[in-house]
Amino acid sequence: MSIKTELHWSKPKGMLPNSRFPLLVHRNAVPGGGKDAVIGRLRANGWFNNWRYPGIYTYPHFHSTTHECLGCARGWMDVEFFGAGGVKLRVEAGDIVVLPAGVSHCMTGNSDDVQMVGGYPEGRDWDNVQEGNLTEETRRAVAKRIMSLPIPARDPATGEPMHEWIDTPSSVDADLNDFRDGLGDG
Repeated sequence: MSIKTELHWSKPKGMLPNSRFPLLVHRNAVPGGGKDAVIGRLRANGWFNNWRYPGIYTYPHFHSTTHECLGCARGWMDVEFFGAGGVKLRVEAGDIVVLPAGVSHCMTGNSDDVQMVGGYPEGRDWDNVQEGNLTEETRRAVAKRIMSLPIPARDPATGEPMHEWIDTPSSVDADLNDFRDGLGDG
């Protein structure tokens, strides 16, 4: 199996925490996609509480109680990550995206037949946080919840330990140039 993994980095932006961990995009993780195949891959690697939906929410949001993965079962969608003006990516059938808790995401376009499948490590429950609803007090509470989350035991696409997160420097302000060169695309 030939999976190409892209890494995309973020920092806090306004009230958005984003993450010190890279966003992972596993291209062609489940060749051809398919709802049952994508769900099967996620579950085999310990990512449960699965849902199926024609895309994802069309407003920016993030999760503070869990990390999330998005598997494209059919079609394609365009997603903006890290808040307004952030990274825009097209996710296609067979791709699996691994979002660290705190990373803002929003569907900005899609094919008519798009079907996404989501999952959470060990079936954790998710919340829905929107930047416009945060106060300084709630932003701090969200950040504390995110910092307390464990790194998932296995990557939902590969089943391997999440080395890209395990090996990440402990600060979003760290100089990541050498680190990025060793891990992949940035």
